Amino acid sequence: MRHTISILLENEAGALSQVAGLFAARGYNIESLTVAPTEDDSMSRMTIVTRGSDSIIEQITKQLDKLVDVIKLTDLTEGVHIERELIMVKVNVSEAESEVKRLVDIFRGRIIDVGDGTYTIEMTGTGDKLDAFLKEIGSDLIVEVVRSGVLGIARGGDSLSM
Repeated sequence: MRHTISILLENEAGALSQVAGLFAARGYNIESLTVAPTEDDSMSRMTIVTRGSDSIIEQITKQLDKLVDVIKLTDLTEGVHIERELIMVKVNVSEAESEVKRLVDIFRGRIIDVGDGTYTIEMTGTGDKLDAFLKEIGSDLIVEVVRSGVLGIARGGDSLSM
């Protein structure tokens, strides 16, 4: 089963490599990883997407919780939460400009750069939405794709904060 784990950790050199090292040492795969400082510069928020049975995820969270730099963590999958990704796609529009514009509008994206025969498109949404957009554009028009990875936050009053 797919799990989204959100971690609040000290914004220190080596904190990211400790977390990634824990996954690597135990043979767990990280499907998506995002990390950035929070509103408090001394802390960072990390979101990890991984797959495993409930017992494996429980083992991962217990081991993560033991790391020195980890302040607090939660498995967002256990509650109601919101997930989003950012994607930037550079596409060749020399022969399909109107079709690309139509798809960008349908999927509520934005054209953020117009180059010589190319558009760079920015879009946010669930992974399924972004995958559907890429499928509709088609691999023959895609020049380059950059994805942020999953960001997640609990809905309502629940929060991962100090």
